[in-house]
Amino acid sequence: MGVNTRHSLAGNPLLRINGFYMHLILFSIISTVLLVCAVGVVISRNIVHSALFLLFALISVAGIYLVLLTEFLAIVQLLIYGGAIVIVILFALMLTRNEEYPRIQNNKLWPIAGVLAVLVCITMSVSYFQSGAIQNVPNTIAPAGVKSLGSSLFTTWAIPFELASLVLLVALIGAIVIARSDKDGN
Repeated sequence: MGVNTRHSLAGNPLLRINGFYMHLILFSIISTVLLVCAVGVVISRNIVHSALFLLFALISVAGIYLVLLTEFLAIVQLLIYGGAIVIVILFALMLTRNEEYPRIQNNKLWPIAGVLAVLVCITMSVSYFQSGAIQNVPNTIAPAGVKSLGSSLFTTWAIPFELASLVLLVALIGAIVIARSDKDGN
């Protein structure tokens, strides 16, 4: 009896407010929150605050997935990254001893890294705005279903998917080796 909003949204032009498409406005707001949280992850001196900024950044990425009408990816982003990964990071921070590691706040090269990061950001912004990508925005968004996502994941993207799992396995083995080694390196 009800209207299937997913398919009716894909066929109709999206809501316009003062000449702007609503999905562009939402994307801009969520992207701004994402960038602020990403900068907070990098510049925060407290590691727990960095983890919380990371959580909000990952939630913002899930919001971008929702704007793109990929609800499955948004839920996976929230459950796996927003939930599990951030909790694992917080537990790892609580279980490690901070005295064993050098202070990262005392690095004398951080101003140079900051200037380089700003230059890269400016270069990417200028190239984006000169490319005309904003003018080529389609009027409609076609939703991506779980079936098409799974099909492309295991056909077109099968090798990158397996390589990503291999990289995660190597990182896990490396973390176990580092965690189990004693002061003598054994």
